[in-house]
Amino acid sequence: MQLVTEILEKTDGKICKHCLGRMLSKTIDGEDNVSRAESLDIEFSPDECMICGNIFDKIDDELFDKIYDKLDFLKVEFDSFIVGSRIDKEIQKRDEDIISQLNLDVEPIKKEINRIIGKRLEKELGKEVNFEKQDIIVNVNLIKDPKVRVQINPLFIEGKYNKLVRGIPQTKWPCGKCKGRGCEECNFTGKQYPCSVEELLSEHILKATDGYEAKFHGAGREDIDVLMLGSGRPFVLEIKEPKIRKIDLNKLETEINEINKGKTQYHNLKFTYRNRKAEIKVSSPDAYKVYKALVECEDAYDTEKLADLSQLREIHQQTPIRVSHRRADKVRIKHVLDLSCEVIDETHFEMTIKTEGGLYIKELISGDEGRSQPNVADKLGVKAVCKQLDVIEVSEK
Repeated sequence: MQLVTEILEKTDGKICKHCLGRMLSKTIDGEDNVSRAESLDIEFSPDECMICGNIFDKIDDELFDKIYDKLDFLKVEFDSFIVGSRIDKEIQKRDEDIISQLNLDVEPIKKEINRIIGKRLEKELGKEVNFEKQDIIVNVNLIKDPKVRVQINPLFIEGKYNKLVRGIPQTKWPCGKCKGRGCEECNFTGKQYPCSVEELLSEHILKATDGYEAKFHGAGREDIDVLMLGSGRPFVLEIKEPKIRKIDLNKLETEINEINKGKTQYHNLKFTYRNRKAEIKVSSPDAYKVYKALVECEDAYDTEKLADLSQLREIHQQTPIRVSHRRADKVRIKHVLDLSCEVIDETHFEMTIKTEGGLYIKELISGDEGRSQPNVADKLGVKAVCKQLDVIEVSEK
């Protein structure tokens, strides 16, 4: 066969069965690359393979013992995995060069290495190689003496939460003075507030999964002094390096809600996928939120002017003063979808408002020194502020 002759000429006959079989993978049928090479009537040189330097000899029992020792040490629970490998750059370059010179459409050397290791692990561990979604990645470094590292992929849990008391942030808030390092002002906790919606959930999930740390991804957030009522706000909790993946979420949900009774509640906990944490942060054109606001006016307001508030529709909001230190200063256009009011007394009324996500309600009421136009205070002709705010619905669209 002409191709075999060309390969042997380019390598001076110094080629192993793995590399020769791989070069012929689209030309000769066989169970694997070694069997393809063995089907040829040629004598293999005892010299070191010019392409791989006999790297396949490193895939031996000693390497697999290292893999199993690492898995036993980590005590990691998994059902699916993939293999990754590192090899000397010179080997990779020689492999790429000969494939290019012969104009072959065959797999690179690392792919064969990964497959050989993966197949044996599948057979001996009874686990599945899954390229789309895997619990762990077994990384094998074959440069010099083989080394093994196991990467534990995150676990993602989706749900909704209610915040039933004021003064709790959504996520852990580092101390403003020490930036999380710990000081007298924060009682050496490193935190501005003792707990958060995130921590009241994550501490229990981390314990159940034996995870390293948690990261909370919410579909927006409410201010610290705002309640989150109704069916709750969607979130995804990301657990990094979980050693236990099979947990009873229904049981955990019940236990966590009992512990946090009166403060926070979590609903419909379920396992989800990585991309979900980004999806819940993107609002569709049909997404909306409903708020209930207690409005306090500096002077008595004209109750007849409350009807004018229902005409509020397109709102132009420059980044509010209170968040200008962390958000880009620009004008955002948002829309009021529905608004109704209920009189309490001559200086107080309750406003229920349905809006597009991202509209700042406190600033819609006060005007924020003219940065929010139009606004409730201007419509009523008196200074007005939001004394209390509750989120009562976050749409799922």
